[in-house]
Amino acid sequence: MSGSILYIHGFNSAPASKKACQLISVMGRLGLSDRLQVPALHHHPREAIGQLNRAIEELGRPLLVGSSLGGYYATHLAEQHGLKALLINPAVSPHRMFDGHLGTQKNLYTDETWELTHDHVTALAELEVPAPRDPQRYQVWLQTGDETLDYRLAQQYYRACALRIQAGGDHSFQGFAGQLPAMLSFAGIGADLYQAIDFTAL
Repeated sequence: MSGSILYIHGFNSAPASKKACQLISVMGRLGLSDRLQVPALHHHPREAIGQLNRAIEELGRPLLVGSSLGGYYATHLAEQHGLKALLINPAVSPHRMFDGHLGTQKNLYTDETWELTHDHVTALAELEVPAPRDPQRYQVWLQTGDETLDYRLAQQYYRACALRIQAGGDHSFQGFAGQLPAMLSFAGIGADLYQAIDFTAL
């Protein structure tokens, strides 16, 4: 289905996150809710990838929009399926960052608690792919003020891709709503559908 989007949330996040809600709202206003999926991902990478593969099957050839850890998942899936991906402050090699973070975790939105184990880390490592070679299929949105991830790691890894680097901001990506027209365009959704929407008011 052209013009479809699969939104992939980050670590300990959920469909209730601000970016996801803004995207859900816009697609609803455009009458395109059936072309968007925002799955509540399982905390285990193997389960999450299974969920995402099912969503890709249902949507056809969606644009993958991945935030943080979701950007890592999106990169793996884009390379596997030859899909386009838009990555927002994506994690690079996240399995290397979880040393010292094993143990009880809490989802920021659902209050679910779960155990981060070595098996999670191993599963993440299994998803690593070489840096993308087909830059046409990628957009990477970074903000230098990201307090969780060093944006320079993504800048280096995705250096062949279309990079949009904004000074300041934070890990949640400030001003996301105002960038939604660029995302919709990349997904193949015609500007005539959304030119009347004031995205800054979302």
